[in-house]
Amino acid sequence: MTRRTALKIMGSAALTAMMATTGVTALTSCLESRKKRVILYFTGTGNCLYVARELAGKEGETLSIPQLMRKKQFEIEADEIGLVYPIYGHMPPYMVREFIKKARLKAEYKFAVLTYGMRKCNAVEIWDGISRKAGNAFDYIGTIIMVDNWLPNFDMNEQKKIDKHIPENLAKISSDLTGRRRWHEPVTQEERQQHEGFMRLSGLDPEVGFLMKAEKSFTVTDACIDCGICTYVCPRGNYELTGQGVKMQGNCEFCFACIQNCPQRAIQFKKHEDGTWPDGSEKNPNARYRNENVSLMDLKMANNQKV
Repeated sequence: MTRRTALKIMGSAALTAMMATTGVTALTSCLESRKKRVILYFTGTGNCLYVARELAGKEGETLSIPQLMRKKQFEIEADEIGLVYPIYGHMPPYMVREFIKKARLKAEYKFAVLTYGMRKCNAVEIWDGISRKAGNAFDYIGTIIMVDNWLPNFDMNEQKKIDKHIPENLAKISSDLTGRRRWHEPVTQEERQQHEGFMRLSGLDPEVGFLMKAEKSFTVTDACIDCGICTYVCPRGNYELTGQGVKMQGNCEFCFACIQNCPQRAIQFKKHEDGTWPDGSEKNPNARYRNENVSLMDLKMANNQKV
C-alpha cells in the first residue's frame, strides 16, 4: 500500500467516525423532533460556523447547508430557524441561493445573520429579495463584521489584529433574537450605489454572484504532500486525491476553504496572462486564516461531500 493510499484511507475513516459520533451523518434524526432553534450555515474559514454556534447556544442545533444539500434535506421545522452565511460581493454564496429556493422552512420566527469583512453594501436587501422570491421571507436580517478572508486584497495577519468588536456585536444580535425582534438592518442609498458600481466593474451576474470554475481559478504546486485536506473542506467536493496527485474541477463558490486551509500553502491562485481575474496576486501569500474558535475537523465535518 502506498503512502498516499494509506493517508486517504485513514483520513476518510477518521472523519466518518467523527461524523457518526457527532450526529452529522444522521441529519434526519435532528429534524424529526421539533427543536426550539435551528441554525443553518455555510462556512469556508469558520466565521459563520462560529456565529451559528454562538447564536444557537446550548439548546439550539446547527446544520450545515452543504450537508443538507448533499442529502437533499430541505424541509426543516422548528420554533425558530436561523440562517448564517458570508456575503461575497455583497451577495450570498450560490449554494445558499440554491438551498433557499428548495427549502421549506416552517417556524414562527426566521432570522438571517450575514457576515462580512469590509463592506456589506445592500446585502440585507439582496437577501430579503432572494428569500421572499423563494417563499421564505425572514423576520430579522442583520449583519456582523468579521475578519475579512478575501486573500487578493487583505493580509490575513493584519486582519487578525483588528478589533472588530465581535463579542459585543454578537451579544446585541443575540438579544434581538431572544426578543424575537422583527427588523431588517437599514440600507443607505450610498450603499446601493456602491453595490451597483461593483457589479458594473466585476461583470458578475446578479442572479448568480461568485460562481467560478475551480480548475480555472486555482492551481496546486509541487509543495503539495497529498494530505487530502482540500478534498474534505471544499463544500462542493471539487478536489480529488488521485494517483497523480490532487486534481480539481467543478463550480467554485470562491469561499477559499481550500486555499486557506492547505497546510503547505500548495494551493494558489492561477495566473492569467490575458489579464482576466483572478490575476494570481495576493496581499500576503504567506498568511492564511481560519477562525480561532473553529478546528480543521469542524470544517471537514461541515463541508465534506464524500461520506
